[in-house]
Amino acid sequence: MDQDQRTSRRTFVFGSLTAAAMTGAATTGLARSAQAASTQANSKIGLGFIGVGGRGSALFREFQQRSDRIEIVAVCDVWDRRTEDRVRDTGGRARGYRDYRELLAQPGVDAVVIATPDHWHSRQTIDAMRAGKDVYCEKPLTLYWEQAKEVAQVSRETGKVLQCGAGSGSDGNWWTAGEIIKGGGIGPVIWLQGGAFRNDPNGDWNWGIQPCKPGVDLDWDLWLGHKFGLAPKRPYDAERYSRFRKYWDYSGGLATDLLYHVYAHLALSIGHDLPYRVTANGGQPIHNLQNDHREVPTLFTIQADYPNQSTCFMIGSQECDDGIPDTVRGQKAVLTPGGPGMIVRPQNAFRGPMMELAQSLECYKGAELITHKDGDRTVLDEIRVSPRFAYDHLGNWLDCIRSRQQPTMNADLAYRVMVPIALSVIAYRTGRAVYFDREKQAVVGRNPYS
Repeated sequence: MDQDQRTSRRTFVFGSLTAAAMTGAATTGLARSAQAASTQANSKIGLGFIGVGGRGSALFREFQQRSDRIEIVAVCDVWDRRTEDRVRDTGGRARGYRDYRELLAQPGVDAVVIATPDHWHSRQTIDAMRAGKDVYCEKPLTLYWEQAKEVAQVSRETGKVLQCGAGSGSDGNWWTAGEIIKGGGIGPVIWLQGGAFRNDPNGDWNWGIQPCKPGVDLDWDLWLGHKFGLAPKRPYDAERYSRFRKYWDYSGGLATDLLYHVYAHLALSIGHDLPYRVTANGGQPIHNLQNDHREVPTLFTIQADYPNQSTCFMIGSQECDDGIPDTVRGQKAVLTPGGPGMIVRPQNAFRGPMMELAQSLECYKGAELITHKDGDRTVLDEIRVSPRFAYDHLGNWLDCIRSRQQPTMNADLAYRVMVPIALSVIAYRTGRAVYFDREKQAVVGRNPYS
């Protein structure tokens, strides 16, 4: 195929970049008006997809199953083949682009799904909201905590509905756990734990090297984002492109990938409190920079400490899948998922008081009490609480686009999840504790609550 043929083909598949896409905030009002008119005129929400690699394509297929509510009208990826494949999946009805700014300028795009590498999340999410689009952004919300803070601020300023793709934020069990803890059902929280565990002998995240051709069907410079200050400029590296989670420039490793999921639901239980201190440790027991081109650790621990003196411990491993259960420990009882629902087990010293609480607290209304007899005394063993909430994570976002209510993992909650996750990466890479002042919403040099 000669250059003229390539240009003609690309022009057909990808639309031209319009001035409106480049002017940013100046067109926000027009974009909002266009979106409102489109949403009113059509019963379906017009969706655009930015990034259709592995996760993006999975989301594409999940939303396709909701064709009664949405219509996929635009697709964007820096690798042409991915865009063309997904456009074909719409029967050619969607338009395809390389540059996400072109997609944001397309009339009829009411909302976008962003599933690009982590280092692009903040830029594309903010640009989308300022262009008048509601956003579903894959987790992590951003790569750095300051970016997440800005995303939350822009969401408030624009009124755009953002759902972060940490699906456990819609887990009805953990919403129920939050109700129990807030209601005093386990006493003061002492510490909580959770983790993510895998064991791939070939190395986790070693996805297949993609057969793309930079400069022909792949815009490598746009993928890097160096012109936007998102990552350093460097020659094409197939390993970095296909296995980006192994590199600090584009990922926070286990923290921003797997442990963001874990903390998304643990945070629900404690009301999304912000820590004042975060520390982290880890290493590369098996797969490392020398034998696997891997910068990030394969073993990672986080400890987040809160002003009320409770603590959260999380651990991730990609080389041993025998892990620890998600647990919230209170002074009077310990809470874990089980059944369907949550299981509360009294601490020995508080079995009597917990029996009284189980029979009197609103958070335990309708719960099943598991007991045993000790002579004439009835002893409480467990309180089993069925889930009182049920959310469909994708459907919740679509509902909120219509209602203009806040979804289960909205921008502010996703920011609060991002803080200890992102601070843990700083702590690991600098080898020191990182302090956070929640009143100032800023990293500070020492304990702000001492």
